[in-house]
Amino acid sequence: MEAVHGFNGHSVAVLLHVVLFAYWLGGDVGVYYASRYILRSDLGPEARAVSTKIMHGVDIAPRVSLVLFLPSGITLMAWGPLGDEFFVHGWLLALVWVAGLAWLAVSLIDYRGGDTPMARLSQKADLAVRYALSAGLVVAGVYTLAVAEPFGVDTNPKWLGAKVIAYGLCIFSGVMIRRQLLPFGPAFGHLVTSGSTPEVERAILGSIRRCEPWVYSIWTLVLVAAALGVIKPGSTAF
Repeated sequence: MEAVHGFNGHSVAVLLHVVLFAYWLGGDVGVYYASRYILRSDLGPEARAVSTKIMHGVDIAPRVSLVLFLPSGITLMAWGPLGDEFFVHGWLLALVWVAGLAWLAVSLIDYRGGDTPMARLSQKADLAVRYALSAGLVVAGVYTLAVAEPFGVDTNPKWLGAKVIAYGLCIFSGVMIRRQLLPFGPAFGHLVTSGSTPEVERAILGSIRRCEPWVYSIWTLVLVAAALGVIKPGSTAF
């Protein structure tokens, strides 16, 4: 892509990647902060319900960012200084974006929720994609770390392998958060309709507390991925 006044395709890809990183981590912190009010048994059900709505609303940013992080990262490599060595170009890159946007559409349908056949199908499809991607990315990352010239690249891209592993583990951590939140919905519904009880409070508290290690893992892994992308330790590309 031709440069126009110093602003080219690679610059656009870098900007998109940085914006997604900011909204991912910032949105995740916002969700975590809202969850602190849900845990407060001294607040009424109405106030805690508002916190739940805020948490759900803010969650759209990290949800979108996580999905688009993959196609934006591939675009960053394809349009980067060493893009000629990367095998994803042209129609393959377009196909990556089609697949990424299709996953985003499925994820957003799941985000809207509801007890409809489409919502249930979207939830299953979204989870299947996340399991497959988390496993596939970790395998690809380990391969990149283990092989001298992975995928024909001779610039020691081990930093990229580590970044891919971090991203794959982020996806897996998000799946685990969903699993830990399964008891939350019924317990919170009981709180809103019938009021607080010790059993309800324990279920709400336990569900969110079990999510926290996975939340901290995502924060750490996103920061690690960002650091690797900026520093590129060990790379011989200049």
